[in-house]
Amino acid sequence: MSWSVLTAATEPEPIPVTLDEAAEKATNAASWVEQNWSTWLNTGLRILLIVVVALLLRWAVRRALTKLIERMNRSAQAVEGTALGGLLVNAERRRQRSEAIGSVLRSVASFLILGTAGLMVLGAFDIDLAPLLASAGVAGVAIGFGARNLVTDFLSGVFMILEDQYGVGDSVDAGVASGEVVEVGLRVTKLRGIDGEIWYVRNGEIKRIGNLSQGWATAAVDVTVRPTEDLDKVRAVIAAAGESMAEEEPWNERLWGPVEVLGLTEVLIDSMTIRVSVKTMPGKKLGVERELRWRIKRGLDEAGIRIVGGLPAQAEEVAADPTAGMAAPSVFANATSPQSAAATPLPRPDLGKS
Repeated sequence: MSWSVLTAATEPEPIPVTLDEAAEKATNAASWVEQNWSTWLNTGLRILLIVVVALLLRWAVRRALTKLIERMNRSAQAVEGTALGGLLVNAERRRQRSEAIGSVLRSVASFLILGTAGLMVLGAFDIDLAPLLASAGVAGVAIGFGARNLVTDFLSGVFMILEDQYGVGDSVDAGVASGEVVEVGLRVTKLRGIDGEIWYVRNGEIKRIGNLSQGWATAAVDVTVRPTEDLDKVRAVIAAAGESMAEEEPWNERLWGPVEVLGLTEVLIDSMTIRVSVKTMPGKKLGVERELRWRIKRGLDEAGIRIVGGLPAQAEEVAADPTAGMAAPSVFANATSPQSAAATPLPRPDLGKS
């Protein structure tokens, strides 16, 4: 006997479904659908409305933030090239700062809007959100504890950008590194050092920051001359050099005040040092100091005032001493002196034959 025959013999015969039973099942299904279709429709419409409103709100907020950032950039570009733009506005700095702020605001807005919409959708399905929120809170604490350095860098970068502590083109001293700011990010700040090297400094590692490009800078020059020079004449020469510098371009915009002779900072036997100071545009201190030294040195040379470090003064000729090559007198030159007698060897005694 084949397997198919055995299987056919053991399988139970299907119970035939009558027409009344099929009609009853269809009626029950129709009644169940009729009882719940309004709930389904209401839930579906609620979910659709939540999604549409969330997407429209997200689009409107992001568009408004983008327009605001573009307006800030246009205002920065409008004053670029003018005197006000050169003094107060750095277009690249404003652009990067506004883009970073806009990126943060867009990300936060998207997270809040979409996150709220997701919770509302889950609530529309009558899902208990309390365990979900508790689990999300625990997971967030664990992730924040594990990535605390990343979170610290990110938060530090956000506050640095919002407070405008520094920007592109500023000369800063960050403690761990110093140089010119090349790029400002939410996690890392890029600096270019004096020798051209690039420093990548994490924002969370910056405990203090010294910005050398905000407000105004002070250019200080020390002039060292001989103590025999006339101080009034030296002051007049330095003042004339500063006035001529302030009347010429581009120094007339970089100097924010008159060149001041503060006075003597050091008086020694062979030199005296005069301190010269002037307020300058931020970031232009070194160039102003070089130009000021150049003009002061040229003015002192024209006035016949020699600064310390020039050619040494000619030494006066001294008559030759005729006794310089003579040896000092000695007591041993006199044969009758006690020293000569003491140094004379004793005569050898004559020992005769016995």
